[in-house]
Amino acid sequence: MLAIKNNIMAANAARNLGKSYDALAKSVERLSSGLRINGAKDDAAGLAVRELMRADIAVTQQGIRNAQDGVSMLQTMEGAMATIDDSLVRMKQLAEQAATGSYNDEQRAIMDNEFNEMAEEITRIAGATKFNGIKMLDNSASVSIHFGGADDNISVVGSDMTASGLGVNGLSIGSAGAAVTALSLMDSAIAAKDAARATFGYKMNRLEGTVSVLGIQAENLATAESRVSDVDVATEMANMTKNQVLAQAGIAMLAQANTMPQMALTLLR
Repeated sequence: MLAIKNNIMAANAARNLGKSYDALAKSVERLSSGLRINGAKDDAAGLAVRELMRADIAVTQQGIRNAQDGVSMLQTMEGAMATIDDSLVRMKQLAEQAATGSYNDEQRAIMDNEFNEMAEEITRIAGATKFNGIKMLDNSASVSIHFGGADDNISVVGSDMTASGLGVNGLSIGSAGAAVTALSLMDSAIAAKDAARATFGYKMNRLEGTVSVLGIQAENLATAESRVSDVDVATEMANMTKNQVLAQAGIAMLAQANTMPQMALTLLR
């Protein structure tokens, strides 16, 4: 029906043009953000899944950093134990030297002074070595390295590497007999130090393995999150091109529809 009061064709063209512009705006939003889901209205269920995945990824990545910090802490302690090892070896060397009969008491006194200085240095190193204020060489406290759920942790127990803890505090090599006694005690101290150092070593290996596993988990979670949330650029570009064509056609048809009342006016002349 040819009418001048209501231009139904123009209203219909305007409605379709609005739909095309809305779809075009959605494509622009997705392509500019790189996300298929930019709000709950895009995919409410997908948004919920994505946010849970993002939380898991963030926790996993923090767990990786926690494990790496744990490795750094143990490396600090193990490095200090290498110095303690040198001191113990020197103490045993001095005990062996003092045990022979070719030295007199004055010379053994000099050896004994150095022997005691080494013991004091071991105690100082054990007390001074710390990571972020945490000490593990002068106590047997347990440090928990956390990297996931409630039960995902590795506990590392400290060791008393002081001269007293190693059983070499107060020893003397001032006589040949005392030096022979000290030799056996030095063997025990070195064995205790080696056991503690080995413990730190395999804990570091375990933490490094954990870092590797967590890295794979974070990568797989990120891949899954991408499938849920990221936009398929090729598909969205095709949609955008379609919506651009529809929008251009809608503008052209709206312009044509707006000329229809002019045709009716020719009948009134």
